[in-house]
Amino acid sequence: MYSPELIALARYMAGEFDNRDQAIDSPAWYVHLRLWQRPVPLFLSDSLTLFAEQANYLYPDKAYRQRIMRLQHSNDSRSSIQVQYYAIEDPSSMIGAGRNPELLKTLSSDRIELLPGCTLSVTQGPIAQSAYHFQASLPPNARCCFNYRDETYQVSLGFEATPEQFLSYDKGIEPETGIALWGAIIGPYRFSKRQDFSAELP
Repeated sequence: MYSPELIALARYMAGEFDNRDQAIDSPAWYVHLRLWQRPVPLFLSDSLTLFAEQANYLYPDKAYRQRIMRLQHSNDSRSSIQVQYYAIEDPSSMIGAGRNPELLKTLSSDRIELLPGCTLSVTQGPIAQSAYHFQASLPPNARCCFNYRDETYQVSLGFEATPEQFLSYDKGIEPETGIALWGAIIGPYRFSKRQDFSAELP
């Protein structure tokens, strides 16, 4: 059902990560973060899906940016992969689910909302025998926006994934000027995998 490439991408992304080395080297630009990307049983007929959230390393109980990432083959070709982002209807109800997979069992498809314009195209190349280097980015001129507390926010999304690292290019954008306000302003957040959750994939 799933190609080897799609399975590899999901395995690389599933885990707990942090950017300790980067935060030590450049504390003025990079907060020390923990990132959880945990498999969640949604869209099982054609996709592998992850719940993601992150937190300041010092305050793991105050996680934020809860979101859903649906990894699937594109409509064009089974050899092409796309990542569709979804918002969670009540993100506060899922705070801490990255560390508590039991909480994810309460999440259903009617509690998430597709985010138009927030679909990444994924390319891959080999880095070693039987290993890949994945790169995901928004198509040119795409506008990825979401609503939070009656405000509309725009984000630029992108990542790279290898067996040991996850690089996040996510940043918040000022819609009128296109200026980056937060996130990977001068370069990606470089996360190293500290715990592997790939065994939780279906």
